[in-house]
Amino acid sequence: MSEIDAIHLTDFTLTKESITVSQIWTTRAETERDIPAIREVNLGAFPTPLEADLVEALRADAAWLPGLSIVAEDADGTVAGYALLTRCHVDKSPALALGPCAVLPGHQKRGAGSAAILAGLRAARDLGENLVLVLGHPEYYPRFGFVPASRYGIRPSFEVPDEAMMGLVFDDSLPVPAGTIVYPAPFGV
Repeated sequence: MSEIDAIHLTDFTLTKESITVSQIWTTRAETERDIPAIREVNLGAFPTPLEADLVEALRADAAWLPGLSIVAEDADGTVAGYALLTRCHVDKSPALALGPCAVLPGHQKRGAGSAAILAGLRAARDLGENLVLVLGHPEYYPRFGFVPASRYGIRPSFEVPDEAMMGLVFDDSLPVPAGTIVYPAPFGV
């Protein structure tokens, strides 16, 4: 077993918290050759093709940001994990939406998803982003520093449990916009 560092970012300073994974993953931004594998990861991870189709629609949308579509490869180069961050807004203020995040079924629970998410969050922070939002499992995303978005006065435009809509702020000394999340059109909300 090996450990990777989870990121909890305060004033752009990493504090370490261990996440145990069963192997080391290579993470990087997607390339054109990864597109079929990314689709397969999303098709394998979800019961319908909605997420795979969403990734393709986002890739063609203005919300797509180069360098924030992240793959996690195993030692033989198989793309096993995926995380995507795209532009969204809180009212008119820019933010990022995390998702879809997916892992091939045979690679789940071994850290591929965590590795892709961590790499995506680091890339977002390095690009000067300050706010990432995710609609997801409240048992999973807090390990990366996510808290209920309502703590910042941020809410989605649709009904979800408060604990499932989460936000991560990289630098609390910067203003954090409050308001309603506006997702890119391909999300359909």
